[in-house]
Amino acid sequence: MNQAYRFIKTRDAVMRGIFLLCAAFSVLALGCITLFLLANGLPFIGRVGLTNFFGTTWHLSSGAYGILSMFVASIYVAGLSTGMGVALGLFTAIALYKFCPKLAVPPIRQLINLLAAIPSVIYGLFGMIIIVPFLRDHVSPGGVGYGILAASLVLSIMILPTIVSISLDALNSVPRNYYEGALALGATSEQSVFRVMLPAAKSGVLAAIVLSMGRAVGETMAVIMVIGGSPVMPTSLFQSVRTMTANIAMGATELSGDSATALVATGAVLFVFALLLNVSFSMLSGGEERGKKRTQKTGA
Repeated sequence: MNQAYRFIKTRDAVMRGIFLLCAAFSVLALGCITLFLLANGLPFIGRVGLTNFFGTTWHLSSGAYGILSMFVASIYVAGLSTGMGVALGLFTAIALYKFCPKLAVPPIRQLINLLAAIPSVIYGLFGMIIIVPFLRDHVSPGGVGYGILAASLVLSIMILPTIVSISLDALNSVPRNYYEGALALGATSEQSVFRVMLPAAKSGVLAAIVLSMGRAVGETMAVIMVIGGSPVMPTSLFQSVRTMTANIAMGATELSGDSATALVATGAVLFVFALLLNVSFSMLSGGEERGKKRTQKTGA
């Protein structure tokens, strides 16, 4: 008996050590990436000046390192793709939650999750062959298919698994008596879902939005293949532009010296932008939880 207890105790200690090591490795990796980006990017930004670095002209041979046009293009693409993806993904999650036959939910959910397993280059190829020609021939007023809208459509498909999966899990985590209580008060099934269940799952939906926006901001290969690649300020949805991730990928293997350091500084800006997204979500979630606690105390 004592031998079995010692074995269990030793096994638990080993597993705790392994988990602690994994957690420490994650923190160490994040710290190394942060240190590398900031240590190389911030001095470069200080050397060339904020006005130059956040200017609108990117011309390496003349020492112009302006990333403002690419920063704006990244925001446009991330915002538009997230808006389209959230609208489609959230309604899909709601349909699977309450308005779809129960037997059909598992296979449909698995098919949606399979979208996450498709390599991004396949999405880019699909965009080049299908979406870009369609936009060029039937939608674009100037006959240009490449641009922000093409990239946003491709990304909205790519982020669907994240939105659907997290939103559906959030809806399923809401106690069912919320729904039954709304029905008992005379609400219809649609009203119970949209006015009771969905607000109760708000934190999960917000998590889905932030994670999908992070995916849209960080996506590279698919965006490069359908957005065009011109480092100019975006003025139209049908215009060849360049995002920050595309800019880094297009020059990472060819540039050196200050040009390569400019890409590292671009990565530092992208890192800070993604960090602000996560901090904003944490603040929203924290505010919502504090509001719930105050409401419960008041009701008590």
